[in-house]
Amino acid sequence: MTTRQRRAARTRAAEAAGTKRLATRIVAFAGAAALALGALYWLAGTSSAQTKSAPHEPLAGQYPYQVGKPGPGAKAPPIRLPSTAGGTLDLASLRGQGTPLRAQRVLLYFQEGIMCQPCWDQLKNIESNMEGFRALGIGSIVTITTDPIDALRQKAALERLSTPVLSDPDLSVSKAYDANSYGMMGRSRNGHSFIVLDRDGTILWRADYGGAPKYTMYVPVPNLLADMRAGLAKAGASG
Repeated sequence: MTTRQRRAARTRAAEAAGTKRLATRIVAFAGAAALALGALYWLAGTSSAQTKSAPHEPLAGQYPYQVGKPGPGAKAPPIRLPSTAGGTLDLASLRGQGTPLRAQRVLLYFQEGIMCQPCWDQLKNIESNMEGFRALGIGSIVTITTDPIDALRQKAALERLSTPVLSDPDLSVSKAYDANSYGMMGRSRNGHSFIVLDRDGTILWRADYGGAPKYTMYVPVPNLLADMRAGLAKAGASG
């Protein structure tokens, strides 16, 4: 073998070794990349699974409210007011109505009145979701505002409401419940207050949403029910 042939052979051998080392590096890099990519997919899948399995944020407490007086534990003042259902509604006649299997409660909804369309939307949405309120032992709902009864009859018919709307034009009942302290119209109208009464007339839960600074005139029903459940559970009266 000539000197030139030996040099050519060494060159080919060196090139072959370099190619082998390069191929080894490529395989190693590809393997590492595959492992890294697999790890990323695993982490992403784990994160996604954790996100899907994580509980939703509770609905209770998302809409701030005050608790006026009379509050939980107090006896509810009497109510006898003209009703859109006809005649005069006496609160005492409502307590205990419903199935005999659970103590039927009454939900009072003090609201701003005819000028507040969100208040009426609130009532319509409550009527559309009555099963949630019945699950909390509520057998009757009445709403109270300071508008005259004739105007309320027209509004109730227009909105196709079945809930009795009570007229309290001189605020005698509204003041007894201090429901006129939480509206944007001063003390001349009610705000947006909910009060749950037990069948013996004891106040179990109260939420006055309509006060400053937000003057809430509408609470989504799921949030309202969540607040009510939490409040009743805290009072040991969850139903």
